[in-house]
Amino acid sequence: MSKFISVFFLRFSHIAGILCIVSAMTVFMAQDTAIKWLSGIYPLHEMILIRSAVALVIIFAVFLPFEGGFNAIRTDKVTIHLLRGFGIVIANLAFYLGLASMSLAEAIPIVFVSPLLITIFSALFLGEHVGIRRWIAVVVGLIGVVIIMRPGTALFRIVSLLPLIAALAYALVQVSTRAVGQTEKASTMTFYIQVTFIVVCSVVGLGIGDGRYAGSGDPSIDFLLRAWVVPPTGDLLLIGGIGCLAAFGHYLIFQGYRLSEASLVAPFEYIGVPLAVFWSVFVFNDYPDARVWAGIGLIVGAGLYTVYRESLRGRKELFSDPMPRNR
Repeated sequence: MSKFISVFFLRFSHIAGILCIVSAMTVFMAQDTAIKWLSGIYPLHEMILIRSAVALVIIFAVFLPFEGGFNAIRTDKVTIHLLRGFGIVIANLAFYLGLASMSLAEAIPIVFVSPLLITIFSALFLGEHVGIRRWIAVVVGLIGVVIIMRPGTALFRIVSLLPLIAALAYALVQVSTRAVGQTEKASTMTFYIQVTFIVVCSVVGLGIGDGRYAGSGDPSIDFLLRAWVVPPTGDLLLIGGIGCLAAFGHYLIFQGYRLSEASLVAPFEYIGVPLAVFWSVFVFNDYPDARVWAGIGLIVGAGLYTVYRESLRGRKELFSDPMPRNR
């Protein structure tokens, strides 16, 4: 009976983690679409500052009451949380600056090298088992990223490296989430992420928020250096909505990586790829070309195969040792 109960809770934890990741990616794709929509009007640091301020309100009003109140943000791992926060800042900075010059259908698939990197880092740093078939899937996915970026051709753009940098930073942050997630609540991790955003964006705004360095004509550079402006009511509500999406998205993504193995839930982030293509076409009328579709096919195919291998491993565990070695 005790073994059956252990198996039940293990499986429930995996399913809950997967559902959190899928929900988070749906929220994040809507957020990214809104930020790209506004990227030609407002500076990135102004939008992120407002977004994080709204997200903090959501955290205090919705999440903390269910996780112990203000005691939930007390931790003896402040340094780790701040380092993770800076990692997220770097990931956001690189990704959104790239997104200002690229279509969603191009930028999002490149960022989706991060689940592949998470699988690699989970094996290297967390000791999670990754079989040969999943290693092959990782290689196939990376080939898909190379096809989309098109290095060595006239179509290659330096700006496409920005989503790749974002992917690396994001993967390291998510692996660290798994490392500290056994003792830290999702609301705690979300709180310190938003605080880091507010501090960094405030400093950047005070330093270059007057727009004296703007005017290069490059969408990515101007998105970083543009002067702060007071948004009209409609745009302010939209940016506030982005803050709500950010709060729920970060909470769900951290819960997902807390509840299950990083190498199991990471492939489910691939649902963001078809969502990105949908928003790219529906909102911006940007259609992926044949090479982008080929790269997307390899990335998504590698992710789905990884999920399939994980499901087989899960059924095997159900009738043998129900508890993974890292539990």
